[in-house]
Amino acid sequence: MQAATAAGRVPAPDLPTDKAQRIVEAMRASVAARGIAGATFDHVAREAGVSRGLLHYHFGTKERLLVEVVRREAELRGNLLDEAVAAADGPDELIDALVRNLKEVLGAGRSEMVTFYELLALGQRNAEIAGEVAQLAAAMRTRLAAALRSRSSAGAFTLRSEAEHVAALLLALADGVAIRRLAEPELDLEPLIALAVAAARAQLA
Repeated sequence: MQAATAAGRVPAPDLPTDKAQRIVEAMRASVAARGIAGATFDHVAREAGVSRGLLHYHFGTKERLLVEVVRREAELRGNLLDEAVAAADGPDELIDALVRNLKEVLGAGRSEMVTFYELLALGQRNAEIAGEVAQLAAAMRTRLAAALRSRSSAGAFTLRSEAEHVAALLLALADGVAIRRLAEPELDLEPLIALAVAAARAQLA
């Protein structure tokens, strides 16, 4: 089992890339299908084609494997946001790119969203998980803020508030829409997205 770092964060396990990807994907799929309570190491090991002992050795607990799932999904989402901001040559192009990004996430289905929100709820009862999720959320916000600041400095658009605040707003709007999709799968989200766009657009010139 891996030791925690000085900051209390458990480092990512040292596994071959293909095996690590299989394990993370198996856990993501299991949570989407069964929820956190129903996603067991037995399910994950069987679906990933590895031994249960290997999961215990490298991850220690199911919660730490869940954190790794969220960490990898956050990295993917961060890459997509970086690309969206970097390609924008004006405020409208930025908003359009961010909306496309959000719709891609929503279109991927429940499995792409549920792990983070389930882990967030778990963090309300588990201080270690809460700390991990807070670090991931802060890293995402900081990364988006840096991208916005860089593109604003290049003259693509003007931020009407601090970059960190605009980034937090954009992520909050996206999270709100995603949670509404989970809560009401049949709801037409277009009016809600239009209002979110108006709120975001007010921070750009």
